[in-house]
Amino acid sequence: MASQFFMPSTSGGGDAIYVATVPLKAAAGPPQLIMSMAYSLNLRNLQHFMVLIKPSSPIRQEVIVFDFQPRNPESIEAAVSILSGNLIPGVVLQRRLKNVPRQRCWMVGFSKGKAMEMAIEFNRSWETDLRVGVHDCRHYTNELIQHLTGEIQIVERLPRS
Repeated sequence: MASQFFMPSTSGGGDAIYVATVPLKAAAGPPQLIMSMAYSLNLRNLQHFMVLIKPSSPIRQEVIVFDFQPRNPESIEAAVSILSGNLIPGVVLQRRLKNVPRQRCWMVGFSKGKAMEMAIEFNRSWETDLRVGVHDCRHYTNELIQHLTGEIQIVERLPRS
């Protein structure tokens, strides 16, 4: 089960909101070589952050995942742009999971309203040009979590692993 790192701000009626991370990976070939160079430069904590919504419905439903990433994350152009700090086209993705992940996932709290509607509304206004360290998955996660729950700067407060 996911860790409950934060004390939920509300518990009545809202959907459960989580943050999950996965290590950044690259496709074989030049993108993997560039990622290896980043790790050798002590950029070891390269993580991808995502927001998970677990609907509060009494009927068992899948978990919805929202994240922001490069449009072509495994391309050499994306790898070079990411490391050089250039803008690249990004995309907000929405997918489904059967369950909340058991590892590298933390419960943030409960939504202030209908989380799916709130997330879709938020995503309509999210600027999709991506620049690592300036406007990336960390910023997306922080801002979507704040929109859903009111929690501020959640990524910086997660346990380091």
